[in-house]
Amino acid sequence: MGRTVKRAFRYRFYPTPEQAALLARTFGCVRLVWNMALVERTRRYKDEGTPTSYGEAAKWLTAWKRDPALDFLCEVSNVPLQQALRHQQAAFNNFFSGRAGYPRLKSRRKSRASATFANNAFTYREGRLKLAKMDDPLDIRWSRPLPPEVDPTTVTVSRDAGGRWFVSILCEDSIARLPPSDRMVGIDAGITSLVTLSTGEKIANPRHERRDRERLAKAQRHLSRKARGSKNWEKARHRVARAYGRISDRRLDFLHKLSTRLVRENQTLCIEDLHIRNMVKNRAMARVISDAAWHELRSLLAYKADWYGRRLVTVDRWYPSSKLCSTTGCDYINDTVPLGVRSWTCPACRAVHDRDVNAAKNILAAGLAER
Repeated sequence: MGRTVKRAFRYRFYPTPEQAALLARTFGCVRLVWNMALVERTRRYKDEGTPTSYGEAAKWLTAWKRDPALDFLCEVSNVPLQQALRHQQAAFNNFFSGRAGYPRLKSRRKSRASATFANNAFTYREGRLKLAKMDDPLDIRWSRPLPPEVDPTTVTVSRDAGGRWFVSILCEDSIARLPPSDRMVGIDAGITSLVTLSTGEKIANPRHERRDRERLAKAQRHLSRKARGSKNWEKARHRVARAYGRISDRRLDFLHKLSTRLVRENQTLCIEDLHIRNMVKNRAMARVISDAAWHELRSLLAYKADWYGRRLVTVDRWYPSSKLCSTTGCDYINDTVPLGVRSWTCPACRAVHDRDVNAAKNILAAGLAER
C-alpha cells in the first residue's frame, strides 16, 4: 500500500541568453521585495507594535509596483514576488513559534538566487515547461522521469554560485511502502568509517573534500590574486564555486545511495542524536565533521524511513555507547576509552570490543529499548 507525498524533482537546465536575463532580473526583484517587506515589517512592529499579515504585505507590493522608481518590478512575473512574501510569512511563523531565528535581509552575493512560480505562472505539457513572460520552454535535461500524469504545483528556478541553473518541480507522487522486514540495525557515525553498523560492517568515509582539496586550493589561490570585482575575479570566483559544487554533489550522491540502502534493508534503524553545531566548534575537527555530513545523512534517513514505512529511532547523545560492554548480560562501563583507543577488553567478561562496532550494537539495544 502506497502513500501520496509532495515530492520535488530537481533538474539541470540551460537557458537562452534572453531567458537567463529575464530570470536574473526576476531574482533581483524577488530579493528586493523580500528586503523591502522585511524592513517595513520590522519598522511597523517597532513603531506601532503591530504585526503584519501576508495580505497587508501584498498591498505594499501593489503600491510599490505603481511607484515610477520601481516600475521595473512590472517587467517580471508578479507571482514570484508574491511567493517571496508568502515565504517571508512562513519564516515569521517559524520565528514566532520558536523553530527558527528572525528572518534576515537577502544579500546579492551570499543569498541563494531563486524564484518560485505557482501553477498560474507556468505551463507543463508533454515534457515541456514554459514559465510566465517566456516565449520558449526551458531546455531541461530530464535525468529521471516525472511521475505519470503529473500535475506540478510549483516550480522553483535557481542558479548556484558556480553559474549552474536548476529547476525544481514540486508535485504529488505515490510512494509504495516497502515489504515489512525483521532486520534491525544500529548506526554509529564516525570519521575514518563514515558509519559502522551493528552487523560489524564498516562503510568507509569517502572524504570528498580532502580528495578535491588540491583542486579547490588552486582555484582559491587564483581568486586571491585577482582584483576584487573585476571580470577575472568573477571568473575565478565561479571556478571556486564549481569546485565546491563538485564536492557537494558527490557527497550528496553518496549519502543518498547509502541512506536508501539502509532504509531498504532494515525495518528499524537506530542512530545517535548528535549535536553537530557544538561538535564543529572544535577547530581541529570542524573540517572533517562538516565533510562527513552526519546531519544530512540523518535527514535523509528520516524522510525515507517515513516514506517507506520504516522506523528511525534516535538515542540520547549522552548514552555511553562506546564505553558500555555490549556482551549480553554484562553491563560493565569502561570510564577510560579515549578517542585514540579503537579496541578494548572488558575487564568483567574479557570480551574484546572494536570501539565502533561495540557502539553500534549498544545504539541498537538502546533504540530497541525505547520501542
